[in-house]
Amino acid sequence: MAGRDFYNILGVSKSASKYEIKRAYRQKAKEMHPDKNKDDPQANEKFRDLADAYQILSDDEKRKIYDQRGEEGLNKDSMSSGFDPFSSFFGDFGFDFGFGEGRQEKRETPKGADIRVDLWVTLEELYNGNFVELVRKKNVFRQASGTRKCNCRAEMVTRQLGPGRFQMMQQNVCDECPNVKLVTEEKLLEVEVEKGMRDGQENRFVAEGEPHIDGDPGDLFTVIRTMPHPVFERRNDDLYTNVTISLSSALTGFEFKIKHLDGHFVNIKRDKVTRPGARMRKPNEGMPNFENNHQRGTLFITFDVDFPKGDITEEEKQQIKAILKDDDVKSKAYNGLRGY
Repeated sequence: MAGRDFYNILGVSKSASKYEIKRAYRQKAKEMHPDKNKDDPQANEKFRDLADAYQILSDDEKRKIYDQRGEEGLNKDSMSSGFDPFSSFFGDFGFDFGFGEGRQEKRETPKGADIRVDLWVTLEELYNGNFVELVRKKNVFRQASGTRKCNCRAEMVTRQLGPGRFQMMQQNVCDECPNVKLVTEEKLLEVEVEKGMRDGQENRFVAEGEPHIDGDPGDLFTVIRTMPHPVFERRNDDLYTNVTISLSSALTGFEFKIKHLDGHFVNIKRDKVTRPGARMRKPNEGMPNFENNHQRGTLFITFDVDFPKGDITEEEKQQIKAILKDDDVKSKAYNGLRGY
C-alpha cells in the first residue's frame, strides 16, 4: 500500500479496537503537540500526520477503505473534514495542559467561571475503559458592529484646582474595543473514562467553561460518578456480589460461572458445606488499579441459601435427620449484635 502508515504513526496494531486507537491518539497528542516541541522543525507536520491517522482509523468506514487500498484509496474529502480531534479531547486551548505557554501569561488575564458537571458512567466503562461523547452547548462572544467600552480600570490623575493648587483623584479609564454579541454554539467533546477511575476524579477541558467579555473562558470539568450496578458493588479496587444457592447445593457442593464486567466468566466451585453468609475470595478478579492497570483487586462472593418452601412429610424429616445426624435439638440464645 502506498502512502502513510497510520497504524505505525499511532503506534497501534492493525487489530486495535476503537478505544485503543482513541487512547493512543490522546497520549501521543500530548507528547507531539508543536507547542511542546518548538525545537523540532517537523513538529507541525508530525502532528498533522497524527491527526490524519486518528481521523481515518477512528471511522469504521474510512478504516475499512484504508485497510483495503491504503491512503491512495481515500478521497481528498476524507482527509479534510475540518474535524479537530485535538480540540474535542482537550478543549479550544487544549495545548495548555501542563506545558507550553498557553494561557499562562505574565499579566493577569480575566477569566470566566469554571464549570463542573457530573458524568455518570457504568461500572463496565470503569472496568474496560471507554470514550464518552458529550454535546456542549456554550455561550461564546462573537464580533458585532460598533464599539464598546472595555478594559475599564481606576487610575489616579492630578488636577490643577488653581495657582499652585493640585489634587490627586481617582478616575475610571476605559479603552475602545470592537463590539461583541453573545451566541450559543454546540461542540462535540470526547471524555476518556480510563480503566480504574474512581468517583470524584476529573477530566479537564480548557476554555470550555463560561466566557469572559474581556478575557479567556473558564474551564469545563467532568466529574466521574458511578451508576449503581445490578450485580457488582465496588469498594476501592475490590468488587462484591451476592449469589443465592439452593439448600441442596449448600449441603452437597456446587459449580457455576459468573459473567464479569468484560464478558469473561469466573468459575465458582465449592465441594464443602456452605453456610448462609459464607464468603469466597477470587484474587485478581476485582477492578483494575487506576495507577497500574496490571494490578487488580479481589472479587468477594457472599452466598445466600434459598430454603425450600412448603411442608415436608414426617418420613422425609426422619431421613433428613438421619443424613445430618442431628437428632438432638441444638438451640442457644445469644447477643448476636455484640458477638458474645
